[in-house]
Amino acid sequence: MLMTAFGGLMWLIYAAMFVLALVALVMAAVAREDAYRAADKQNKVFWLIILGITVVVDLWLQMLFLQIAGLIATIVFFVDVRPALRQVSGGGRGRRGGSSSDGPYGPYNGGR
Repeated sequence: MLMTAFGGLMWLIYAAMFVLALVALVMAAVAREDAYRAADKQNKVFWLIILGITVVVDLWLQMLFLQIAGLIATIVFFVDVRPALRQVSGGGRGRRGGSSSDGPYGPYNGGR
């Protein structure tokens, strides 16, 4: 009984890692090449290769060590590269017309 529950939990974790890697791969593919250079990150081909290998490992090889390495690469893409690409491409808060000094409740005036 316990091993069946553990196996189901591991399958769910593997599936989540695969979905995250696939979403990151699609986001990396959609971003413009010049945005990677402007954000001073590795180039687009580098991230497509790393995330593509991660998807392949998650889908077919299922070697835990390689899956963890791919998960780390996926997390780095989501928390470091993607926000930099969005900032350079004009995504995020810039689309709503606010300035870079706007906080969640309006402009920040430096305590004046």
